[in-house]
Amino acid sequence: MRLIALLCLFLFSIEAQTAFRIPYACTEQDLDAFGLDCSPQEPCPVYAELVAVESLSERLFVTGNLHTLSGTLYGLLLVSDDGGKTWTEPVKRERGWSLDQIQFADLQHGWINGAVLQPLPKDAFMLVTADAGKTWRARPLSEESRFGSISQFWFESATAGELVLDQSQGANGRYELYGTQTGGDAWELKGVTKTAPKLARVAPRDNPTWRLRADSTSKTIRLEQRLNEGYKSVTSFDIHVADCKGAPENTEPEKPVQ
Repeated sequence: MRLIALLCLFLFSIEAQTAFRIPYACTEQDLDAFGLDCSPQEPCPVYAELVAVESLSERLFVTGNLHTLSGTLYGLLLVSDDGGKTWTEPVKRERGWSLDQIQFADLQHGWINGAVLQPLPKDAFMLVTADAGKTWRARPLSEESRFGSISQFWFESATAGELVLDQSQGANGRYELYGTQTGGDAWELKGVTKTAPKLARVAPRDNPTWRLRADSTSKTIRLEQRLNEGYKSVTSFDIHVADCKGAPENTEPEKPVQ
């Protein structure tokens, strides 16, 4: 029994070493930009939401956002080249971004859809890479600020793709179908409908080999790989990543006016 207990402790220690805390330091600029009313006495917790995972050869990609209970703070794109042991961010975090689904058409060309959430989605865009995810560039769907989010997209090649812009929550209450022949650098409106169109194929929301699973016991999001005998936990991300506390209150009594 003692040997089994030691073995379990050893395995737990190995797994614990793979945990990754997403770095975030709340600044005064963030408090002002997001209108957060936080203090050391009543801090605003910041959480990670991870929504999609994709693999390209040995490289892993995870998308999502950082948010408080009241709104989205920053988009997240995490990349690992060592099987999930360490992670980097190839894209600068932008305020209000939320990143969603991932698709690669080949070993070099890939896309991630995103939008600004404030709180309704607007200013939809695609992140585009042509070097296997080492660098990414943001390509807006429109030069004008517009409400709506990309509900589905698909690239059949490195250049040709389609997407659906969902504006059903806005005043327009419609859907727009777009196409590109430039790999997502430029988009052309192909049609407008009152009901959601369906593309022949869409970027999958469920990866056949990898999955993200929230674990309430450890309060983490686990990245797991499918094996013959089931899923194996590769790493985990803390759901609660930081607290916004603001400046400490001045508790010194006011000096009398002379």
